[in-house]
Amino acid sequence: MKDHISKSEIRKDAIQDGVEATTHAVGAATNIVIGAVTDIAKTVGGLATDLFEIREATKRASADGPGEADESL
Repeated sequence: MKDHISKSEIRKDAIQDGVEATTHAVGAATNIVIGAVTDIAKTVGGLATDLFEIREATKRASADGPGEADESL
């Protein structure tokens, strides 16, 4: 015997499939954005660390006074 699916059931299934596909696409896009934001935060943090190290090195060099060379280099 052949099963008969009503037009309402077909529409419901189509809507359900559409909603599922949309949520998967939004989830994938969200993961991409989260990954990008994480990478940017790491990069900016690394830059800030480098700038702090440069500032500290400049302070140490200024404290040594002019004309004094670091013999350890």
